[in-house]
Amino acid sequence: MATTILNHPLIDHKLTIMRNKETGTKEFRQNLDEIAMLMAYEVTKGLPLKNKEVETPICTMTGKELVRPVVLVPILRAGLGLVDGFKAIVPHAKVGHIGMARNEETLEPEEYYAKFPNCLDHADVIVVDPMLATGGSAAAAIANIKKRGAKYIKLACLVGAPEGVDLIEKEHPDVDLVVAALDEKLNELGYIVPGLGDAGDRLFGTEE
Repeated sequence: MATTILNHPLIDHKLTIMRNKETGTKEFRQNLDEIAMLMAYEVTKGLPLKNKEVETPICTMTGKELVRPVVLVPILRAGLGLVDGFKAIVPHAKVGHIGMARNEETLEPEEYYAKFPNCLDHADVIVVDPMLATGGSAAAAIANIKKRGAKYIKLACLVGAPEGVDLIEKEHPDVDLVVAALDEKLNELGYIVPGLGDAGDRLFGTEE
């Protein structure tokens, strides 16, 4: 599949506001919501269509409709910040949830919560998470979603590091990846540089 790095003036403008450490929770959340709407347009561009006949006020014509249902899957908790923006563009989308946490003994990500609509095996599944750092949690989440029958999967992230992008491309070459920005690297603590800090803490105001 493909990795797409979005180069959009509005996304760059709003992302710069989010990166600023002086930006508060309300403004951070609002800009994330707006970027999610812009990303949703790009992420859904390649969804398959089928013909549908409709009656316009003038005549009968053959239009288009989506072939498959759409399921959004935020990776908890920060992924929740992208859901409303995507739903604004795809209001009929169903929403599943998956939570991943690091096992303190193995240091590997493990699933601690999962709830999905029953159409997962024949849906276009869009996994959303603001930060793609090492890529471990996203890769594990995608693997678990595949085990539940999902076949058509995309991953949408706000900011990615090269290490995370490489891992997704290696472990899930069948998954389309869309990132709004590709940053420089990870630091020794695993944070994206320059990044925007902990997206979950900044989104929910828990960094204090």
